[in-house]
Amino acid sequence: MDLESLKSAYPKALSYHIGGKVGITPRKPLHSIDELGLAYTPGVAVPCKQIEAEPLSAYDYTSKSNLVAVISNGTAVLGLGDIGALASKPVMEGKAILFKTFANVDAFDIEVNEKDIDKFVAVVKAISPTFGGINLEDIKAPECFEIEKRLVNELDIPVMHDDQHGTAIISTAAIINALYLVHKKLEDIKVVVFGAGAAAIACAKMYKALGIKHIIMFDSKGAITEQRNDLNDLKKEFVCKGHYPTFKDALNGADVILGLSKADLLKPEDIMGMNESPLIFALSNPTPEIMPDVVKKARPDAIVATGRSDFPNQINNVLGFPYIFKGALKVRASKINEDMKFAAAHALANLAREPITQKLEGILKKKVSFGKEYIIPSAFDERLDEVVSNAVAEAAIKSGVARI
Repeated sequence: MDLESLKSAYPKALSYHIGGKVGITPRKPLHSIDELGLAYTPGVAVPCKQIEAEPLSAYDYTSKSNLVAVISNGTAVLGLGDIGALASKPVMEGKAILFKTFANVDAFDIEVNEKDIDKFVAVVKAISPTFGGINLEDIKAPECFEIEKRLVNELDIPVMHDDQHGTAIISTAAIINALYLVHKKLEDIKVVVFGAGAAAIACAKMYKALGIKHIIMFDSKGAITEQRNDLNDLKKEFVCKGHYPTFKDALNGADVILGLSKADLLKPEDIMGMNESPLIFALSNPTPEIMPDVVKKARPDAIVATGRSDFPNQINNVLGFPYIFKGALKVRASKINEDMKFAAAHALANLAREPITQKLEGILKKKVSFGKEYIIPSAFDERLDEVVSNAVAEAAIKSGVARI
C-alpha cells in the first residue's frame, strides 16, 4: 500500500505516534545535593571502579541487567521492504514499548545506517557493553543469518534476530497444540512452506528439530528440490525429493501449510487435496496467503492461524521475545540457545491448554478455551510473563549458559 492508502486505512496512526512511543524514566531519586553527588560525581566513581575490578558487577550497579537493544538497519521492515534505518525507527520504538509493557524490560531502539555486514557487526559489538541483550530486527536475508551468527559467537550477551526465531517459536507452539487436537504425529506429517526468507528458514529448522521429517519449501522460483542448481547453502538444507511443478502438487496429501510469502497466494482449490484436518498457518501480513473465511468455507475441518489480531490463533511474536529476553536476563545468560527457544515454545503450548483467567476473559470480552480456535495463548494473558520467562531461565541454567 502507498502512503495515502495507509493513512486512509489507519487514520489514527500518525496522531498516535506524535512525539514517539518511548522515553526514559529515572529509577533513583535526584532531589538533593547529596543525591546529585551519588548519581554523578563524585559518588559514581565507586561503582565505576567496582565494575572495572569485577565486570559482571555491571549487572548489579547499572541498568544492564534489565536493558535490551532493539537494533535494525531497516532493510526488511514489516511488509515495507528496504525503507532505510531512519524510516524503521517507529517499528523499533514499537518493539521497545512492547518489551516494557508486556515484560517490564527496558529497551532502547537503535537504528544503524549500515548495510555492510562487517561494519554493521562492528557497530553492534562496539555498543554491546551497554546492554544485557540484543534483539536484532528487520534485517533482510541472507545477511541476517551471518550477522546473527557472528554476534552470537562473538558476544557474551544474548543475541536473537526476532524475525527468524520469534515466528519459529510461536508457530512451533501452535503446531504442537494443533497436532495434539487432530491426533497426528510429528513424524507422520507433511509440511509445505511458502517462502524461503529468514522466518521461513528458521521455522523449518525448528520443525525439523521438533521431529518433523517431511518438509517441502517453495521460494520465488518454485519448489526446492534435487533438480534445482541455483540454491544457496541455507536453502540446500531443505532440498527434498520429488517433482512439484505447482503448489497444488505439493499440497496433495499435505497436513500443514506454513505461509511466509505474499498475499492471496492460495486459492480454495489448492487446499482441497490436503489431508483430513489440515493446519493452515497463513502468516503474511497484513493480507495472508489465504483468508481464514475462505479456508473455513472450503475446508471446515481445518485449523487456521494468521499473523492478524482480528482472527483467532494469531501467531504474534509478542508472545515470545519479551519473555525470552526476560528469562535470559534473569539468569544473566550468555546466549539464547536452542534449549531456551524450545522451552519457550513448550511453555506457550502448555499455557494455551490452561483455562483462561477472569481478567483475560474481560479483556477479550468472551470466554475461550483450548481448541481449534485457541491453540496459542492470547498476547494479553498476564501469566505469559512468569510462565515463559521462568521456563527460558530454567533452560538456560540446565544448558549451562546461565551465570547466576
